[in-house]
Amino acid sequence: MPPLRPATVTAHAGLAADPQHGAVPPPLVPTSIYAHGNPGAYEYGREHNPVWERLEATLSALEAGAATSVFASGMAAIGAVLELVPLGARVLVPAQGYSGPRRLAAELNDAGRIAAVFVDIADTDAVIAAGRDAALWLLESVTNPLLTVPDLPACIAAGHAAGALVVVDSTFSTPLTLRPLELGADAVVHSLTKYAGGHSDLVLGSATVADAALGERMSSWRTAIGSIPGQLETWLCLRGLRTLDVRLRRQMESASAIAHRLGDNGVVERVHYPGLQGHPQHARAAAQLRGGFGAVVSFETSGGAERAEAVCSATRVWAHATSLGGVESTLERRARYELDAEIVPESLIRLSVGIEDVEDLWDDLDQALDSTDP
Repeated sequence: MPPLRPATVTAHAGLAADPQHGAVPPPLVPTSIYAHGNPGAYEYGREHNPVWERLEATLSALEAGAATSVFASGMAAIGAVLELVPLGARVLVPAQGYSGPRRLAAELNDAGRIAAVFVDIADTDAVIAAGRDAALWLLESVTNPLLTVPDLPACIAAGHAAGALVVVDSTFSTPLTLRPLELGADAVVHSLTKYAGGHSDLVLGSATVADAALGERMSSWRTAIGSIPGQLETWLCLRGLRTLDVRLRRQMESASAIAHRLGDNGVVERVHYPGLQGHPQHARAAAQLRGGFGAVVSFETSGGAERAEAVCSATRVWAHATSLGGVESTLERRARYELDAEIVPESLIRLSVGIEDVEDLWDDLDQALDSTDP
């Protein structure tokens, strides 16, 4: 048979008859020790676990990668990536991206571990100029929470021309809409907490690499530092992955509908969604995100922070909570966080669209917008 398509790979995530009991879903292996001479050559729980290995094999297949290491969180995976560079090395970091890497890079910069260079990754010329002499370029497939889109093929090629390792955080895109390794990236990281797990009940991360030797370095670092995933979380992620394709399709369809309707609401001043024709990187997103534009939408309201907070508190279906990617829809004003307040308007609300009926989602959001006064 030819290689399985991504939807089939996810549907079969971790499934294989257990040799001892014949169970098709993987059994949990809640142990820290193994008897010497066991068939899997397992020795200690900080090094390997059969449930981890099933998840890692699935992610490698989805990303067309040589190896995957699963970590305790998405930030643990990014932290491991940053450890690949020598002391004092220049590292390019998205200036308008997720706050976690920005915070970590700033702290490592202040400690002298790296020399962090922050740049708008949607501006390719700026990326190339800032990335000269950098050992690592950290990019995002779609930035969080402003939803800008870098020119990944151009940035990856330029990064390699500059002698840098290029890593893409593709959490917003998932392997179903974008596979950065196929564009030439050296590694792709995910917060599996989000769409892979899909049910807001685990914290987990991963790094998939194009080169097996690099994968060994990542795995060795994980063992040494102990940033290992929990076995239950890994098992839950495998279960969540099996429905990723059907979940994400529903979420993206609803997100597109909501993004278009928001533009017609008089309370909304601006909508950020790469699937909209008016998005500044729409053509770029259409070329790169071949499976869809994602299920996160951001928008700005009139009335500033006060009205935005009121909108978030006035919904019944949308949960007023952080994070994203779950089956339930969530929203929040991102400038409530200090680091995001530096890069986003005070009234910006980020939506994570779930799998509920889109009409219920819209009715709830529409009434919240209309019932609040600035």
